Amino acid sequence: MRLSESFFVAAAAAVYGVGAVPGPTLESRQSGAAVNVDLSKTYQTMDGFGFSLAFQRANLITNMSDKEKQRELLDLLFNRTSGAGFSIIRNGIGSTPNSNSDFMNTFAPKNPGSPTATPVYEWDGKDSGQLWVTQQGVKDYGLKTVYGNAWSAPGYMKTNNRDTNGGTLCGVPGATCSSGDWRQAYANYLAAYVKFYAEAGVTVTHLGFLNEPDYTASYASMQSNGNQAANFVPILYDTLQAQNLTSTGINCCESMNFGNNVNMFNAIKSAGHEAKLKAVTSHTYASGASTVNTKVPVWLSEQCDLNGQWSTAWYSNGGAGDGLTWANNIYSAVVNNNIGGYLYWEGVQWPNPNTNEKIIRVDNKTNTYEVAKRLWAFANWSRYVRPGAVRVGANSPSGVRVAAFRNTDGTVAVVAISTGSGATNVSIKVAGAETTAAAAADSVEAYVSDNTRNCAATTASVAADGTVSGSVPGRGIVTFVIPPAGKKALEGVA
Repeated sequence: MRLSESFFVAAAAAVYGVGAVPGPTLESRQSGAAVNVDLSKTYQTMDGFGFSLAFQRANLITNMSDKEKQRELLDLLFNRTSGAGFSIIRNGIGSTPNSNSDFMNTFAPKNPGSPTATPVYEWDGKDSGQLWVTQQGVKDYGLKTVYGNAWSAPGYMKTNNRDTNGGTLCGVPGATCSSGDWRQAYANYLAAYVKFYAEAGVTVTHLGFLNEPDYTASYASMQSNGNQAANFVPILYDTLQAQNLTSTGINCCESMNFGNNVNMFNAIKSAGHEAKLKAVTSHTYASGASTVNTKVPVWLSEQCDLNGQWSTAWYSNGGAGDGLTWANNIYSAVVNNNIGGYLYWEGVQWPNPNTNEKIIRVDNKTNTYEVAKRLWAFANWSRYVRPGAVRVGANSPSGVRVAAFRNTDGTVAVVAISTGSGATNVSIKVAGAETTAAAAADSVEAYVSDNTRNCAATTASVAADGTVSGSVPGRGIVTFVIPPAGKKALEGVA
């Protein structure tokens, strides 16, 4: 969501890097709150965690003159050792004829005259700074999930003849325009965007044609209901297929209201087009998330604290911008609503407005930045719960909230969040993954974030029966990374 400048403010303050790395120890079994992980009980597959750099926020990184600081910012976002290890980036596809203010410029600013006329594309090779950042993510950090999301079609394709203030795509049900039916032209426009990125060495894996279709904004915005979205999905799908862009899938529908998004998805499903979607994507600014009846991955694709003053705190009486609050927000979405992709709004933003819609506050005038503890809350998830991980069964004993995942490399990540002010000792047993304690002691890892630590290595012990034990500090989060039990032990486990 992009609101007026007076509505914004950002968050940040953190230490760059991690502390010393204490190793696991081999001990007799410790007593503690028992966490039982069941690899045979499976839930959703994770696509990952991410952020956006839409509305020229990417330029804060791309145009930073201090190249050392520039690399530090990239590390903070993508590095799995010193940063959050984000695995999804959401880029805005421009629709505005110019780059005034923080608008995202279109690469088709001139009306070709009719929907069937040959468009004149003017690709600048920058995409509001987003292309360069994405290239670095792909090349240097192994980023694989790139989401291109349009806030609006170019204005001449819409009922209001402008890319701002709502309006509807000409040609969808209920939107007749004297200029003609622009649905195919818009699908071609989106496909062209994917091709421009491909020419630059980046595969756009997910493509969205709407953003907050239930909200009319003074910036780029376009309205749609479920029937209209269901009408356009097969057109865009067939266009991608016909142009051999089969690595790119469609996301929909980015509503402000999660309930509205469910209604729009159900319209697409009822029209027989559910399988044409790669992900169901929504925001929760107007209503909370719920479980969606679909086999398609569900993402919360834009989340943030829009109202709170910029805060870098981990815990400040449960504030909406606190790091601990966001560790718990992620837990609730992933465990209670089977969310497979979780994205914060802006990864970086300038100091003004001074809200928590960003994770890192960047001032290019002084070449300085400040990191919110929210980044480290994400790090405890994103570094260790990697794309393709499957959520598995795990109980939450008194004192902690627990989620467990089996990664594609066989490692098991167990995320434990304190529910109180006191420390809780936990003992983790992974059913169906017996291994020797000596082998586990060599490679079990644990990482903690709290008021004083930023996803820093902490101690975990391994008992003779392979039980992993550790302490979760009050108002903290610890992620335990348990090595594969061996091929034989994992055979037959779903």
